[in-house]
Amino acid sequence: MIVVGFLCPWVGLMPQNMIFSSVSKPYSVVSSKWGHYTLDKALNFVAKNGTVIVCIVSQPYLPFLNNWLISVTRQKRQDIVLVIAEDYVSLDKVNEHWPGHAVLIPPVLDAENAHKFGSKMPLGNAKTCLLFEVVVEGYVCCARRPSHLLKILDLGYNVMYNDVDMVWLADPLAKLEGNHDVYFTDDMTAIKPLNHSHDLPPPGKKGRPYICSCMIFLRHTDGAKLVLKKWLEELQLQPWSRAKKSNDQPAFNWALMKTTKEVDMYLLPQAAFPTGGLYFKNKTWVKETKGMHVIIHNNYIVGFEKKIKRFRDYGFWLVDDHAEESPLGRL
Repeated sequence: MIVVGFLCPWVGLMPQNMIFSSVSKPYSVVSSKWGHYTLDKALNFVAKNGTVIVCIVSQPYLPFLNNWLISVTRQKRQDIVLVIAEDYVSLDKVNEHWPGHAVLIPPVLDAENAHKFGSKMPLGNAKTCLLFEVVVEGYVCCARRPSHLLKILDLGYNVMYNDVDMVWLADPLAKLEGNHDVYFTDDMTAIKPLNHSHDLPPPGKKGRPYICSCMIFLRHTDGAKLVLKKWLEELQLQPWSRAKKSNDQPAFNWALMKTTKEVDMYLLPQAAFPTGGLYFKNKTWVKETKGMHVIIHNNYIVGFEKKIKRFRDYGFWLVDDHAEESPLGRL
């Protein structure tokens, strides 16, 4: 597997049973009460008017999930939230407190690697994918998000994806103007005029835009599916190595840029969906745009404890005093 992983540029085309064979499952589907709960069943239970809000969580980030859920609940959107668990512990923990609102989509990361994935990636920035033991697993890790989202679209649902290092200050679904295929936010800190263009921004120094892959809304259209398929293709083309940890955000941007003529895209307002590098670093801008903010993203900072501290400093770490507002209660 190691030899194949390093030498085969067509690794993404390898059979799934070969790609996933080295991922262990110490906590098996047999021991989980929800192991046979399928994505189809979960979407049928959770979605409303054909729309679902999705996040992806492993066990170390359950506190962030709970914090995010409090803010979602305050906007009365918690009923359409589906948690995609990366491990059986998270699957059972969420469903124990909130039955039916968590599902696991195989393959399963083992507990050790799921923890590494969480602890070493800058949560909320572009997802850093550990390569584990073989290169092919790096592809699997990075490909999970677009793969999950594509499955949801194929089942006929619209989906909003959020990283859980976010807080809602207003309802983002109410800000989705028009009927576009894909909605996204800019990850750049440069201040835009309030009436800025909603087109895909031009490429930056690296030859591609800098769109954030952590807050996306997709309609179940051919256009949105094309973006996700191109995202997966771009991930396969990335150069994998042990020295170079890769993430899925550049591939997402390449996918957007290469499909922009075929897909109806919409850049969400910066004042409503600012990147953390702007919101937490520019107090003047925050004052000037007061009352316009919808989702605050705790990115542009690395580390579990640092993210919690920053949220606490700004009054956004809600689980300390408001855990009872979450559907999960106090975990």
